[in-house]
Amino acid sequence: MTKKTLAFQAEVAQLLHLVTHSLYSNPDIFVRELISNASDACDKLRFEALNAPALFEDAPDLAIRVSFDKTAKTITIADNGIGLSAQEAIDNLGTIAKSGTRDFVSKLSGDQKKDSQLIGQFGVGFYSGYIVADRITVESRRAGLPAAEGVRWVSGGTGEFEVEAIERAERGTSITLHLRDDKTEYLDRWKLKQVIERYSDHISLPIEMPKEEWNEEAKTYEIKDEWEAVNSASALWTRSKKDITDEQYKAFYKNISHDFEEPLTWSHNRVEGSTEYTQLLYVPKKARQDLWSRDSKPGIKLYVKRVFITDEAETLMPNYLRFVHGVVDSADLPLNVSRELLQESRDVRAIREGNTRRVLGMLEDLAKRAAEKPADDADAAAAAAEGDAETAPVVDYNAFYAEFGAVLKEGLGEDFANREKIAGLLRFATSTTDTVSVSLADYKARMKDGQEAIYYITAETQSAARNSPQLEVFKKKGIEVLLMTDRVDEWALSFLNEFDGTPMQSVARGAVDLGKLQDEAEKKAAETAAESFKPTLEKLKEALKDKAKDVRVTTRLVDSPACLVVEDGEYSTQLARLLKQAGQKAPEVKPILEINAEHALVKKLEGTPAFDDLANILFDQALLAEGGLPEDPASYVRRVNALLV
Repeated sequence: MTKKTLAFQAEVAQLLHLVTHSLYSNPDIFVRELISNASDACDKLRFEALNAPALFEDAPDLAIRVSFDKTAKTITIADNGIGLSAQEAIDNLGTIAKSGTRDFVSKLSGDQKKDSQLIGQFGVGFYSGYIVADRITVESRRAGLPAAEGVRWVSGGTGEFEVEAIERAERGTSITLHLRDDKTEYLDRWKLKQVIERYSDHISLPIEMPKEEWNEEAKTYEIKDEWEAVNSASALWTRSKKDITDEQYKAFYKNISHDFEEPLTWSHNRVEGSTEYTQLLYVPKKARQDLWSRDSKPGIKLYVKRVFITDEAETLMPNYLRFVHGVVDSADLPLNVSRELLQESRDVRAIREGNTRRVLGMLEDLAKRAAEKPADDADAAAAAAEGDAETAPVVDYNAFYAEFGAVLKEGLGEDFANREKIAGLLRFATSTTDTVSVSLADYKARMKDGQEAIYYITAETQSAARNSPQLEVFKKKGIEVLLMTDRVDEWALSFLNEFDGTPMQSVARGAVDLGKLQDEAEKKAAETAAESFKPTLEKLKEALKDKAKDVRVTTRLVDSPACLVVEDGEYSTQLARLLKQAGQKAPEVKPILEINAEHALVKKLEGTPAFDDLANILFDQALLAEGGLPEDPASYVRRVNALLV
């Protein structure tokens, strides 16, 4: 057989079925696609009319009109854009995946290409109409052609189409969708208007629908012979910042977030370079109800050339910043053919990194202004209520952290590149400060001479942390300890080993080592006590072998008889409890019991006939002191009662 070159064959009806029913998951998309095509047609007319103004004919005002006929079960989307000649209708509508817009853009150059807002690129958007229609009729006349050279294109999407010449006075294109019986819900003005507002609200042209008014006598809505715009036709983020008032920014935030509160702060920027996009990002005042769910989606709406793509653009904002609302509008992004899914690429990563830097920068600015303008809570609250910008930022950052501090900490484990920035934004209560207002930088600035670590403790409540026996030696030495009470703290702090070169050290892990803050006399006294207490320690280890990994004399206790600690690198008892409460499997953790050899209750152990009972009571009390519960509360009560009698 001789070598031949053959063209691929296609079963057109099957191909059309795949295009219309496999590319698009949401039937509403047909409205977006056809309106985007209409917008492109109007923009093409603008470009061509630059050199031939006569193309505007007697209709210089461009618009898109959407109407419906319940009796005929049709929806019509019309524009007065460039229109189609008979040959263009055959070429563009009769060839699947041929994009007239893409061909048009390819002929542009320089500033024209850069400034164009043309949307189409794949040549399949038109066929989305077959999601809801079993037949589509297109009537069109290209600008500049006589009325007698109009064209009608009709197809049922089965692989064939009809073309005929018609008389058409008006320039542009009207697309009529003959709806299937199961898609008649779109023959409703409210439904169509809702879809337009969702997907095409910011198209620069007015999108008009017949005006509807309530007839009191007939008790029904009546369609009038006049048109009204149903889209805003104004993409706020595309305007210059100097032309937008604070009130307009706030109103736009409420519109996209459905929040009744005003935003805490916002940032509006145009990013240029290899990846061009506009970002308008808001930080709310209050957390939404689903914020603490890991399934919660970021409140970012993605647009490409002002056309709404999705409000589930998780790839444009890291999960720990999911409280942010806003808009990202890109000049171009790698979308799938249906423009429903965002594909991973260098541009997407660049936008994500840019958004992250911008949000963290906003928060750093708030925190910086708060630090530069100190005020007590009462003064700051009054200033905020009076709109005094000189002192209000103090309240602003404190208010932000109270709402979003816990979710921000997730970034320590998720965003290695910005870990130091995130750590700098965190705030804590301490053993000497009641309010959650101390940064790690503040803590470092007031560390005692000779202190070599940033000390912290995790607990379920601030009260439990503040009264923990593990803090006794630190209080005695006047060493400040950070109190961490968010459920995420244990996990988050495992990713933060140091801050600005200073190691982070849990007071509940490992042996206490105060370094230069503990003098030699204290160390020697502790060693002597441990040596003299060895026989009792061995008996304690035997009595508590099922509960404790080890028993040792400690220097961290002053007033309490005992406390529980774990080795460095092991799960803390607090984290193990949190995992169990969340229904997660947690490894069995055997803590170390540290005892205060100078305490009267510990001294009573020697020679007591109830040694085992007292040993178990010491362990259970240490467990209670850190917020845990004995495995067998009844046994604990029985032992205490026996000693009291």
